[in-house]
Amino acid sequence: MAHTKAQKAVKGNRDSHARRLGVKLYGGEVVEPGNIIIRQKGTRFWAGDGTILTNDFTIQAVKKGIVEFIQKQGKTYVKVV
Repeated sequence: MAHTKAQKAVKGNRDSHARRLGVKLYGGEVVEPGNIIIRQKGTRFWAGDGTILTNDFTIQAVKKGIVEFIQKQGKTYVKVV
């Protein structure tokens, strides 16, 4: 028995929400403790001084300061100065 009686292609016409990933605060911006700097899947960016890497790879500020991006041995680090 059909459950979608006289309707057209409705059952498979759904889409998921975007994941809202990316850099939220750029270099030179002021951060407070707990502010999210980057949302990412995997480690494109690594946590430096004044930041932590959470279990879903989000980088957050631990102290108040200014965001700085640095390159070191092929990796990009985010730190709060």
